[in-house]
Amino acid sequence: MPAETAAELPALIAEIRDGYAFDGPALHFGAAVLDGEAFAAAPVRIPLSMMNRHGLVAGATGTGKTKTLQLMAEQLIEQGVPVFLADIKGDLSGMASPGEMNSFIEKRKAEIGLDWTPTAYQAEFFALGGQGKGIPVRASVSQFGPILLSKVLGLNQTQESSLTLIFHYADEKGLWLDTLDDLRSVVQFLMSDAGKPELKEIGGISSATAGVILRELTAFGSQGADAFFGLPEFDSADFIRTAPDGKGVLSLLELPAIQDQPEVFSTFLMWLLADLFHDLPEEGDL
Repeated sequence: MPAETAAELPALIAEIRDGYAFDGPALHFGAAVLDGEAFAAAPVRIPLSMMNRHGLVAGATGTGKTKTLQLMAEQLIEQGVPVFLADIKGDLSGMASPGEMNSFIEKRKAEIGLDWTPTAYQAEFFALGGQGKGIPVRASVSQFGPILLSKVLGLNQTQESSLTLIFHYADEKGLWLDTLDDLRSVVQFLMSDAGKPELKEIGGISSATAGVILRELTAFGSQGADAFFGLPEFDSADFIRTAPDGKGVLSLLELPAIQDQPEVFSTFLMWLLADLFHDLPEEGDL
């Protein structure tokens, strides 16, 4: 880095430099810019220990949001942190192969004081419900559970309680609900003449409520959710792995095939967050 003294730096740049001065490992994103000039002596960094916080990368088209995410992911991987990326446009897969150095990158490296070398990272590709070339990511309806499913379906409190009773009945009878069709079949059976005695045992569900649940399940399935629910079930722990060399493994979820099915992705995301919250210990800052 250039060794400018505080007296040689503009006051604003010196203030930025001091604001990003801290000890310990950090992610380097660039440098402060004033009047079109980059100041490598004022690097913009984030402490590695703070990467468990929420963050937002925002900007107009072409301002480098994707490149910023790539740079962030690369540095996390180098620090031994597993990285999961949802690739909606399909342009993050290039991290699996090394890029090419050119004069523009060399110039930018010098301007911002960034030590960057084109590197290929160990990456694994995943696809929701097998809709893509990656490893299929699926969850069973039983694993998903009635609470999350009620939220996805937009059920009210009464309907959610009824759905919970249906799940309880299936569990008591040893009926593992793999797919949405399995759940629909159980609801239809309980509403049939043959299932009415069973229905009374679990407290009863009105035909109107059952009808709403069936309609919402059908609509949900038609939006592409049928592909997500099924076997084999995916273990979210597979997203949290390191390579033999100690670097984090990059998990890329391919989404171009379902970019017109937002309900499927939001369903997966709810399941993933709930699963991680259940499995991971609360550690705070590390």
